[in-house]
Amino acid sequence: MQDIMATWVGATAKQIARGVRRGDVSATQVVADHLEYISRADRELAAFRAVRGGEAITEAEKVDEQEDLANLPLAGVPVAVKENTPVAGLPTWNGSAAARTDVAEADHEVVRRLRGAGAVILGVTRMPELGLWALTDDDSAVTRNPWDSTRTPGGSSGGAAAAVAAGLVPIAHANDGLGSIRIPAACCGLVGLKPGRGVVPCQLGADDWFGLTEHGMLTSTVADAAVGFSVLAGRRPEKLVPPQRLRVGVSLRSPVRGVAPDAPNRDAVAAAGRLLAAAGHDTVPADPVYPTALGLQGIATWFAAAATDVRAAGLDRRGLQRRTRRHVALGEWAQRRGYVREADRAAWRQRSVDFFTDHSVDLLLTPALASAPPEAARWSERSWRANMTANIRYAPYAAPWNIAGLPAVVVPVGRRPDGLPVAVQLVGPPGSELLLLGVAGQFEMAAPWTRHAPGYPRVGTGSPATA
Repeated sequence: MQDIMATWVGATAKQIARGVRRGDVSATQVVADHLEYISRADRELAAFRAVRGGEAITEAEKVDEQEDLANLPLAGVPVAVKENTPVAGLPTWNGSAAARTDVAEADHEVVRRLRGAGAVILGVTRMPELGLWALTDDDSAVTRNPWDSTRTPGGSSGGAAAAVAAGLVPIAHANDGLGSIRIPAACCGLVGLKPGRGVVPCQLGADDWFGLTEHGMLTSTVADAAVGFSVLAGRRPEKLVPPQRLRVGVSLRSPVRGVAPDAPNRDAVAAAGRLLAAAGHDTVPADPVYPTALGLQGIATWFAAAATDVRAAGLDRRGLQRRTRRHVALGEWAQRRGYVREADRAAWRQRSVDFFTDHSVDLLLTPALASAPPEAARWSERSWRANMTANIRYAPYAAPWNIAGLPAVVVPVGRRPDGLPVAVQLVGPPGSELLLLGVAGQFEMAAPWTRHAPGYPRVGTGSPATA
């Protein structure tokens, strides 16, 4: 049923913040609009684990009472937080009944920064158990992709991506240990930036997955991605400047032997190459060398991250899902055998940094995914082998850049023949986050994408934000 009343649902974060700062709308009204919409639209998506409701309204009222709205880059903007990141007053679910922790007494630093910028936390979004999988479900719900409800929105930030793609929130917090921002962004037609190491405080789990994990945002526009990144990084928002002529390396090579990109993902890279050329940049073939050992080390680290988090939290592993128990056991084995070494990660980081100078390129362009998102199903009840196979086959391109600690962004470039969005990944050297976003902005200007999945948001078209 269509709602013919004017609503701020579907507006961008920048539009909302500008409207609140100018007094065109109150933060309270914006939040009320979104809470009402979530109550209707999330029933079929299962993007949220918990919605704050009255607490969010109270928080919005406090924003409206502030006198310095002009200094709040996210004034009144509704935001969702991934459920592995502490939000004061809520449990931290970690995607797992067995791993759920008590009500958090304080916000995580990134949540504190979002609130400090004027954002209002509407709730927390779903993820798979311990953030281990690029598929989002558990025994209580299967999170669905708004573009096609039979497909997964990806993972582990699957709930966050579904929420933004459906317009439940304009932007959502996420984090990325082996692709958990970029994979859902690609599945759901969003912009997803993984910052480089040390740019945003992490403080997740036992040791941030051996330093692989970063916090970021999922957004429907590059401008929102830039503001969100600046807030999380503790910086003043900067206006993105179109980059001068760049030399961009292009590679279809898969980091995983035996896994190759399908035709739509190869076509996406070709389309991105044309967009780069039209923007005045040069593209050259440049394949990173992904050693076989890198893949084995990456998988061993994936296992060990699970084992380390379970051990540090003192979890009873009998309560974990079967696939997770197997992952943890393999992680303990890998650590006992000495297969998880900082020296290996440091060597790959240096090799990755050297790639840009060795090939005289400023950025690297790759596919974002190798194939379409898998089905939305109860993967948590399937075998460990089935989960491993599905994850590695469809999403092999993200993980090397977590191990290297380099910034990378996923940006939409069109649609697959089946109607699902298709995207590419851009990787840069340390400190290139704004450069990556600048190029993504050139893509958006030249070939604008549909900001929300078809049919979403399911409200009237009379948003005052566009007036």
